[in-house]
Amino acid sequence: MARNTVQFQQGLSEPAFQDAYGTEAQCLAELEALRWPDGFGCPRCGHGEGHRLSSRPRLHQCASCRHQASVTAGTVFHRTKLPLTIWFRGIYHLTQSKNGVSALELSRRLGVQYNTAWLLKHKLMHVMKEREADRQLVDRIEIDDAYLGGEKARKPGESGRGSPNKTPFVAAVETDEHGNPRRIAMQVVEGFTLAEIADFARRKLAPSCEVISDGLNCFPGVIAAGCSHSVHITGGGRRAAEAPVFKWVNTALGNIKSALTGTYRHHQAKHSPRYLAEFQYRFNRRFDLVGMFTRLAYVSVRTPPAPYDLLTEAESRA
Repeated sequence: MARNTVQFQQGLSEPAFQDAYGTEAQCLAELEALRWPDGFGCPRCGHGEGHRLSSRPRLHQCASCRHQASVTAGTVFHRTKLPLTIWFRGIYHLTQSKNGVSALELSRRLGVQYNTAWLLKHKLMHVMKEREADRQLVDRIEIDDAYLGGEKARKPGESGRGSPNKTPFVAAVETDEHGNPRRIAMQVVEGFTLAEIADFARRKLAPSCEVISDGLNCFPGVIAAGCSHSVHITGGGRRAAEAPVFKWVNTALGNIKSALTGTYRHHQAKHSPRYLAEFQYRFNRRFDLVGMFTRLAYVSVRTPPAPYDLLTEAESRA
C-alpha cells in the first residue's frame, strides 16, 4: 500500500536534535547565525566587527563604539534567564508534535515549573500567530463555521449554538487543482454575521478566491472582499460532515477539535486565537517537519518581545 509522503516523513528525531542542539554553545551559535546571518553588526553605530564576551557569551561588544549587544535582545527571547537549550527543546516539541503539547506536559519534558513552561509556550505561540497574521489564501477555498469549547452550561439557557461557553471561529482551507489541501486560515469572530465574514475575507483571502460554503447566510460576506462565492447545501448531521465538497475543511476542523480536547482539555477563551494560530502554523508547514524547527527559531529572533502582560490580556483575533 502506498504511503502518504507527508504523513510518513521522518521529521527531526530526538537523537538528531540532541546531536545538533544538545549544548548551550550549539544553541547560541545557531541563534547567532539566525540573528546575524552576515555576521555581527552593531545596532548602535553599524560597525561590522565585534567579539563575544567570554564572561557573558550572549553579549557581543562592538569593536568601534564598544556597545554591548545581546543576541536575544529585542526578540521573543528578550531578557530570558532560561538556558537556550530549554528554549530550543521547547521549539522542538511545539513543531514536531502533530497535536501540540500542553504547558503541563511541557513542564515535565523540560524540567521547569508550570508557569515557566506556560510562558515559554505562549511566547512561541505568539510568534506563530504573528507569522500567520498577514498570510492570505488563494484559488479554491472551502469555508465553514465552528466553535471551540462548549463546556457544560452552568445556568439554564446557556447551552446550544449561542452558548457563552463557546468561542465562534471561521476556518477556510485552500485546495489545489487536484483537490488536495494546501493551507488553512482561521479567525475568531464575534458572531456569524456578514460583517464578520467580510472582515475575515479581507484579512485572510485574496480577492481572486473562489469560495464555497454551505447555506449559512453570513458567508456571502466574502463578496465584499472581492471573492466569488458559491453555495452547496448539504443539510445537517453526519451526511453533511462527509460531503466531498467540504472534505478538507471538515477534516481540519475535526483534527483541531480533537487536538485541543485531547491535548489541552480546556483553555481560556481569550487565548483561542493563539491556539488556532499554533495549529494553523504547523498545518501550513507540515510538508517539512525538519525545516519547521529552524523556521520557528528564525522568526523568533525577528519577533519583538512578548511580555507576560501582553500574553495574559485578551488577544486580538488577527
